[in-house]
Amino acid sequence: MALSKKGIVLGALLGVLVGTGAFTFRYAEGLSYFSTDPKACMNCHIMTPQYESWQKSSHHHVAGCVDCHLPHTFIAKYIAKAENGYHHSKGFTLQDFHEPIMIKGKNKQILQHNCVECHADMTHELFKRDVSDPDAVSCIHCHASVGHGALPTSIGGTDRGAKRERKDHE
Repeated sequence: MALSKKGIVLGALLGVLVGTGAFTFRYAEGLSYFSTDPKACMNCHIMTPQYESWQKSSHHHVAGCVDCHLPHTFIAKYIAKAENGYHHSKGFTLQDFHEPIMIKGKNKQILQHNCVECHADMTHELFKRDVSDPDAVSCIHCHASVGHGALPTSIGGTDRGAKRERKDHE
């Protein structure tokens, strides 16, 4: 049975797509993102300041990246990992990410939920209503340095705007 020209072209395109995807997955250390090792978050050099500030934080010995930044249930965790992986790879490939990196709405809700869940013994009175309520008190509003122990960072180091803003308030 002879293959048609369309079949050969389709097969070649599929081969290029699969090969490029496999190369990219290997080059980007894709398997490391299935782990809970905080060093996986540093595969992209852009996260180095966040990793280094986490090492100096008050939570360094009790919580890693996934403890704060991902849901704790199996399916929700891997859905969030997939969504974040897509957005991160797109942003880094197209170089269209915000500098300095900032947490987005959905991930901010995950972070808030995890703060309240881990500290339920201290927060149960404060959060008698739904913590996903947009009017609820945000933990990171007052405790921004808990997880990363430093000022907001950018590729070039500490975000100059945050440093200026801090001096204005002193």
